[in-house]
Amino acid sequence: MIALPREIATQLRRLEHVRAPGSGIVSVYLNTQWSDEHQRDRTRIFLTRELRRAQEGGVAAADDLGWIEQEGQALIGQAKLAEAHGVALFACQSLGLHEVISVRAPFEEEFVVAEAPALRQLVGMLDNHASAMVVFVDGESARLIPLHATGADEEVRLEGDVPRHHRRGGWAELAQSRYVRHIQTHRDQHFEAVVQALTQVVDAQGIRRILLAGHEDRLSSFRPHLPERLQPLVVGSVHAGRWEPTSAILARAAERLGFQKLSDEATDVDDILTEAAKGGHAVAGPGTLEAARRAAILRLYILRGLHRRGGECERCGALQETGPQCWLCGGLAREIDLGAALVERVLATGGSVDTVGEHSGLAAVGGIAARLRYPF
Repeated sequence: MIALPREIATQLRRLEHVRAPGSGIVSVYLNTQWSDEHQRDRTRIFLTRELRRAQEGGVAAADDLGWIEQEGQALIGQAKLAEAHGVALFACQSLGLHEVISVRAPFEEEFVVAEAPALRQLVGMLDNHASAMVVFVDGESARLIPLHATGADEEVRLEGDVPRHHRRGGWAELAQSRYVRHIQTHRDQHFEAVVQALTQVVDAQGIRRILLAGHEDRLSSFRPHLPERLQPLVVGSVHAGRWEPTSAILARAAERLGFQKLSDEATDVDDILTEAAKGGHAVAGPGTLEAARRAAILRLYILRGLHRRGGECERCGALQETGPQCWLCGGLAREIDLGAALVERVLATGGSVDTVGEHSGLAAVGGIAARLRYPF
């Protein structure tokens, strides 16, 4: 079963607090979207190689590795979750942890054994594919389509002339019933009824972006009906006709939302780097490591796929880029992946993470920057 973003967010919150200092937790990310058998073979070879290394190194329990192998081979053979494009596996028998998270978005293949789950890719997927709502509106009908990285959620069609009855429950039924209660014969009342239903869905699903679809004259008439709190969520519009299939509208919407995300992302990072240069409530580069130690990071910005070796002090927990000895207390610093450690530390202290696709300024400072709770 493909997990929806709200379900992944719930699983993520649970995994953020899981720790296994003695035995270790096995985290595996597999890309399960293949265009040919050669790509499938590469995934199979990756899993076999990493399992052998973990077995030879004795870094994980045999039962955990056995479960990973069984699940992984079933995925590669498409005996399970054939519709998934990416799957994350987490195993730790001592904690009773055997978790499978499947999505319609590819993962970078990764195999990690550590005292905490490797969550950076899940965090990045949720952040970079924030929930959006495509809203088609014309003079007498509307469509509300939640859109996620994992695909489109259930569509609600609102018709002004014939109230419809549905067996489905939840937000879809509530949106339809709210619309029917408000709809009358005039266009403005139709728009107000659409807004009532839309507001309910936005609140229920935690929608962060709204893309309008339709003819520009109708959208120009509809926009003023949106309440002030929804106006900032509207990121643009695409042309669409009433009789177009939903798939055609979503194809345009997905492209438009992708461009908007990249634009917003670049602006956010530019602002953070500028503020960090002034010494305000932001930091970039090595100073981000100290901010993480002090639990001062409100939002971390990190380049996607960043892998840098570094150290974490076994005594005081300080992070550093090089050297076996802690710069702060002189204790022994064990080797770690700094990117993964930063993400774990920020999430554990209540911060959030934004994984950035490409940004030359961020790359120039080592791929990490952060907005702070307080300056230091």
